Amino acid sequence: MHDLLLAPFGLGFMRRALAGCIALSVAAPPLGVFLVIRRMSLMSDVLQHGVLPGLAVGAAVAGLSVWAMGLGGVIAGLAVALLAGALARRTGAREDSQLAGVYLLALALGVVLVSAQRGIDLTHLLFGSVLAVDDTALFGMAGVATVTLLGLAVIWRPLILESLDPGFLAVTTGGGAIWHLGFMALVVLCVVAGFVALGTLMSVGLMMLPAIAARHWSNSVGGQARASVALALLASVIGLLVSYHLDVPAGPAIVLSAGGTWVLSLLAGPRESLLRSGEIG
Repeated sequence: MHDLLLAPFGLGFMRRALAGCIALSVAAPPLGVFLVIRRMSLMSDVLQHGVLPGLAVGAAVAGLSVWAMGLGGVIAGLAVALLAGALARRTGAREDSQLAGVYLLALALGVVLVSAQRGIDLTHLLFGSVLAVDDTALFGMAGVATVTLLGLAVIWRPLILESLDPGFLAVTTGGGAIWHLGFMALVVLCVVAGFVALGTLMSVGLMMLPAIAARHWSNSVGGQARASVALALLASVIGLLVSYHLDVPAGPAIVLSAGGTWVLSLLAGPRESLLRSGEIG
């Protein structure tokens, strides 16, 4: 059991990978819970594609610098979200349709920019390499996790009101645009923080899958946030161990492990699962 569960984390790169995953697991899943509540689950998918041009520009300016690519990704992600919202307000169209148009253009532009640069592996940007997380990337993840948790603590109550009863919030405070913008900024930060380890195509896996699974464990927002963090931590450990022992890419292994927690929660969780509803068993 020691060789199976503990020995792999005696290696430095495995400890850094675990520390980075812990930072992402603590910060990202609670944001995913709010995305689920607000019926914006696919927003995270939009943003993970929308940050790619910023990552490419950051790499063009400063090489493979985590901080330069991270800053570029944050700017690009915020630009995609703000542009889609502005177009929706100006044209009267649904925001999700505007997001689809903007993010598809951003994704195509990002691929073109990355492909035009030598020395940048598109596969690495899209799928990440959690076992290659260095100290710089780790400090960045820890910093984003700290900012996210503090920011979420500040906007927690108004965000719940804006998610569950936006009409009441509009009457009492004049609208929830500021809280929505702050929330989207935190989502962008977490998506960008995860790209080093999980890549732009999988960075939201650790955000959304535990959040989706958490609804089968609690009926309160706080309970779902706690459950999502616990499930994300479990998926991170299992995914890293599977990656180490079976020699498979760590990012996909972690996301598949998170998907496994969702499937088990869906089948036999204490709330609204197939077992509870009598659909199985």
